[in-house]
Amino acid sequence: MVFIKTTALFFITAIMEILGCYLTYLWLTQGKSAWLLIPAGLSLAAFAWLLTLHPTAAGRVYAAYGGVYIFCAIFWLWTVDGIRPTVWDLIGAFVALTGMAIIMFAPKAA
Repeated sequence: MVFIKTTALFFITAIMEILGCYLTYLWLTQGKSAWLLIPAGLSLAAFAWLLTLHPTAAGRVYAAYGGVYIFCAIFWLWTVDGIRPTVWDLIGAFVALTGMAIIMFAPKAA
């Protein structure tokens, strides 16, 4: 159960971060409305808050979160940007997720 909860929390966190950054990107580079900065800010605030919900050292959480972020960014590339990931993108995302699992779920010293 801890595995599912931790992994789901990381995925939700990554989506919040990517969404907040993407909305800001749309405003800055695509000429979209500045009103997008409101949900962008809320999304980034939710991202920061979600990272605090893990019951382990912050540095470990940040390191492991990076692996999930990479996977989610590649998924975003495919689903939102419409660019099909290369086999190397997918291998890299798998390696990153493996790193997350090792950092978060390997036995820890008591």
